[in-house]
Amino acid sequence: MIRTDALERLPVRTAVPALERALDDRGVAVLCAPPGTGKTTLVPLVLAGLTGNGPVRRVVVAEPRRIAARAAARRMAWLLGERPGGRVGFTVRGERVAGPGTVVEVVTTGVLLQRLQRDQELAGVDAVIIDECHERHLDADTVAAFLLDVRGTIRPDLRLVAASATTDAEGWARLLGGAPVVEAQGVAHPVEVVWAPPARPVRPPHGMRVDPALLAHVAATVRRALGEREGDVLCFLPGVGEIARVAGQLAGVDAEVLQVHGRAPAAVQDAVLAGSTGTRRVVLATSVAESSLTVPGVRVVVDSGLAREPRTDHARGLSALATVRASRAAGRQRAGRAGREAPGWVYRCWEEAEDGRLARFPAPEIMVADLAAFALQAACWGDPDASSLALLDAPPAGAMGAAREVLAAVGAVDGGGRVTGRGVRMSRLGLHPRLARALLDGAAEAGARRAAEVVALLSEEPPREYGDDLAAALRTARRGQDAYAARWKQEVRRLSAQVEGVGTGAARSDDAVAGLVAALAFPERVARARGEGAFLMVSGTGAELREGSGLRAAPWLAVAVADRPAHAASARVRLAAVVDEGTALLAAGHLRVRGEEVRWSDGDVVARSVDRVGAVELAVRPLREPGRELVRDALVDGLGRDGLGLLRWTGDGERLRSRLAFLHRVLGAPWPDVSDGALLAAPEDWLEPELSRARRRADLGRIDAGQALRRLLPWATGEAARLEELAPERIEVPSGSRVRVEYGGEQPVLAVKLQELFGLAETPRVAGVPVLVHLLSPAGRPAAVTADLASFWRGGYQAVRAELRGRYPKHPWPQDPATAAATRYTSARLRRS
Repeated sequence: MIRTDALERLPVRTAVPALERALDDRGVAVLCAPPGTGKTTLVPLVLAGLTGNGPVRRVVVAEPRRIAARAAARRMAWLLGERPGGRVGFTVRGERVAGPGTVVEVVTTGVLLQRLQRDQELAGVDAVIIDECHERHLDADTVAAFLLDVRGTIRPDLRLVAASATTDAEGWARLLGGAPVVEAQGVAHPVEVVWAPPARPVRPPHGMRVDPALLAHVAATVRRALGEREGDVLCFLPGVGEIARVAGQLAGVDAEVLQVHGRAPAAVQDAVLAGSTGTRRVVLATSVAESSLTVPGVRVVVDSGLAREPRTDHARGLSALATVRASRAAGRQRAGRAGREAPGWVYRCWEEAEDGRLARFPAPEIMVADLAAFALQAACWGDPDASSLALLDAPPAGAMGAAREVLAAVGAVDGGGRVTGRGVRMSRLGLHPRLARALLDGAAEAGARRAAEVVALLSEEPPREYGDDLAAALRTARRGQDAYAARWKQEVRRLSAQVEGVGTGAARSDDAVAGLVAALAFPERVARARGEGAFLMVSGTGAELREGSGLRAAPWLAVAVADRPAHAASARVRLAAVVDEGTALLAAGHLRVRGEEVRWSDGDVVARSVDRVGAVELAVRPLREPGRELVRDALVDGLGRDGLGLLRWTGDGERLRSRLAFLHRVLGAPWPDVSDGALLAAPEDWLEPELSRARRRADLGRIDAGQALRRLLPWATGEAARLEELAPERIEVPSGSRVRVEYGGEQPVLAVKLQELFGLAETPRVAGVPVLVHLLSPAGRPAAVTADLASFWRGGYQAVRAELRGRYPKHPWPQDPATAAATRYTSARLRRS
């Protein structure tokens, strides 16, 4: 029996007529409705015709998370007075509760992607609702792009709704071709903000690490909220580990402590969503509770201010979640949870002044995540570079390039980026392409069941208490009775069925199978020991095991999970398996290179014959007669790394370079650019033939750089003959001395004793630029600096004369220096002459 009263209390019902008109008129719409208004539960039932007398239509609702998909289906079935599996059902990876009579089906976006790849028409589906699209998950963005492509080509009748919990809907409206935006007003009660920063500074998050002092403060804030306020408390934390730690610190509180996250047992999730049974509750949750779920009874929110986002280090082949400061939009969503049923409070565990410096919205996943799975979906869709897909943000070129390299390495795409038959099969396994490769090839080597067991461990990282040994974690999962083990066993059954009959595999130990499958999934993370628990991955990244790890004595490892803490030189291994050299070479064979290697290393040319897998050297022997071109390239690389100081620079050579740099700056061509960058860009123009004759660093030191620079002078135009005229090495001053000009600064400098310039009215010039005259005392110490001698004689000279005349009485200090005779000598010497 339909629960009409409950349906009528949902605020979104007032916006339903406008939404239906928009869909009748345009076929697309953006629905903005705050959390708790019923957009996830009432709207699908109305569009499916299950709440009135309208025609029955089949509706698919796409949710970003499994827990939200299950909860939404259960809620809608309850509103209809039914159980899930009837007119309302759900499908998530590894679980389907639906039947022939299902009209509204809630699925994860990943499941919907798989369906679209198999059936682009979505035959029998009348409408699709993409829920929580504001969260910008990559699968949701991809689903939207594919559906828009379908609507524009083969299914113009397919209705599409982008449902958002925020009012930032303009981008989605543009993406949907100017779709109408329908807004539903919520009934949120006021929420008072309580700023509750830690008493002492805490370390900012980096990698997966969160300062334990902050978690202790969050737990203390929960206790404070329980004492100061009424109702249940919802506390937001970034991940499962932090939830477990805070739960431990709340032992003994007068409340039931529940943990909500994607890995929580279904019974716990159901208990949280069902509401309180009379006992006060503290619900510790990840961002899954921001907008996808409704937690009844909550009056207080405690917000740690942290969230997790994916990050990918393409250069090192490392992908992981990173702890970041939650955005202001996330903060608003979280706070709103306290005002769903009555006025509430939010305790924010940071300074009020910090709030304005937070990012406005979370980073779109397409901008920060590993894009290998996305690139494979795009290739299967027939658009390998995703250039024609309607996306709010284009995928970064670098990330897409790295993704295509991965796909090519695992055989999912050909040389032109087009999907192969193997790639199509991989895309249908519901796994990351790396894991799909490991499942297919691992099944052929070790059998379907055993490969599936390891891949299931890799697809959802096991709890930390399972340890860092992948084979040991496998044995723990087999005998485990916890929620993770239950999900793992379900996934093993699903994956085994996908590759049944691929191969029986040879008899291997658990350790051998774990190592083989992990190496197949992450060949660039195969690592060889270099002592004291340290390893070098074939990608070139160092890796270290924790103290006490049972893997520290292994000669080779297949690293399954690793992260690289901020500012750390090496990655930290969190999950790995022992492998032998044969398995390492089998998995990473495409990275193996044999040949001559001539390079600049440790300040000299190193010539070797090398057998290597990526950065890991298997065998090395000296190369007696390396090719001249290889040696020359290594020497040029050395000049770039260690600088042109490897050449022999005399004083004359350095001064010539300064003069040429001055002329290039002032006059330009044909005077050459002699900066480091320009000289290194074309060494053949000035260092030959000496460079090609050189064999080692010592030979570079015998090349006279000054003589080599003369090859760059503009001899062909005849301008080279004017070098001394335009940038003379010395200038003759009135005393008859020839004084050197220094060209190293922005302006040429002439340092000369003051008495030697008596009678000189105009400042000397070189290439039209007045020199900067450093006037020296008779002892050669600086007395004054001027670029205008005439002005100095009229003004500044008298002050210098008054100061130095008594100190140097033997030298001439005339009243009028402009008319006096210049001299290098003392007054007595002048009188004798």
